Amino acid sequence: MSNLSAPQSPVTVVGLGLMGHALAAAFLAKGHPTTVWNRSAAKADDLVANGATLADSVKSAVEASPLVVICVSDYEAVHGLLDPVGSSLAGRTLVNLTTASSAQARETAEWAAKLSSPYLDGAILALPAAIGTADATVLYSGPKAAFEAHQDTLQVLSETGTVYLDEDPSLSALYDMSVLSIMWGVLNSFLHGAALLGTANVKATTFATLASTAINVTSEYVAAYAQQIDEGKYPADDATIAVHVGGMEHLVHESEALGVNTELPNFYLEMARRAVADGHVGDSYAALINQFRKRSA
Repeated sequence: MSNLSAPQSPVTVVGLGLMGHALAAAFLAKGHPTTVWNRSAAKADDLVANGATLADSVKSAVEASPLVVICVSDYEAVHGLLDPVGSSLAGRTLVNLTTASSAQARETAEWAAKLSSPYLDGAILALPAAIGTADATVLYSGPKAAFEAHQDTLQVLSETGTVYLDEDPSLSALYDMSVLSIMWGVLNSFLHGAALLGTANVKATTFATLASTAINVTSEYVAAYAQQIDEGKYPADDATIAVHVGGMEHLVHESEALGVNTELPNFYLEMARRAVADGHVGDSYAALINQFRKRSA
């Protein structure tokens, strides 16, 4: 017998920036009674028009639902809003989708535990427009029982990418930082390449197609290099670090000659030269992991 008409679990969303608004809209679209709160109440107007309930305070917002989702600018803002109403969190699951470090996530989990509030830390790997679609991935870490209790509700935020990681509440934040490192690395490299080609009057839109191809080809290295890293062995099945050093030197010289900033390619070159100095001249590029594992000088 179909349960399509069964009532959906209530949820509260605190914070209606671009991402928070998208979260609340996704819950509403799937029929969840949704209570919202935002410092600027006007941001809730369209949500209220679609059936959301606008709480008159953070306290009433928290007390409206067994599941409280917060997505604000930073953890300072999280505590600024929730510390004064901590007693109201008792027995309610708090899902924090605010970006922060793993240490902040761990500390906030300890804070929530003292309030008897099961705490899930989360990371959103998507733009606001992708929330509720197959293009969104949302990571969660913290008590598995809390995740399983609200899994059906949380899956509303992503059609296929709801991922539970581990009991360690800091792990989602650590994944988030790791993914952001990849994102900025790729984007900075694209911008540097666009700057090089711009000296020849090549438009960035012209470069974009080939850049996307290069990114996709590079992604094929990930699985092979990941296995090498885990095994601690770096056979140069494609190219040695010595070969990469030669190419990097050309990139630095090209940038200098064209008047383009050389800091990024010089960073690549410096890291590769350090790997050579450590005895990895004949190893694959994956051996540079040992340089990244070292604390900065």
